[in-house]
Amino acid sequence: MIINHPILGPRDSQEFTYLGDAALIDRPDWQAENAADQFHDYLYLRDNPAGEHRELWFHEQGDRSWLVVTRNTVTHEILNVELARDVARARGRSK
Repeated sequence: MIINHPILGPRDSQEFTYLGDAALIDRPDWQAENAADQFHDYLYLRDNPAGEHRELWFHEQGDRSWLVVTRNTVTHEILNVELARDVARARGRSK
């Protein structure tokens, strides 16, 4: 599987480590009244979709960047690759 890194171009997926669902970027507010319930759901409840899915990948054997890869889990076709930093900033999660 080839991942088209936004900065470095096409890279073999063996250079990367898969983390999981990109929803991990949307970490709950630890100060919320129901923070314990939110963190339980955040940590333990996961979807296992067949089809298009957004995932976090770490470029371990490269520039050590985090990527959000949109991939079809049935065909393994990669539809989009973005820097996780840019996704987090667009959601107001980072400076």
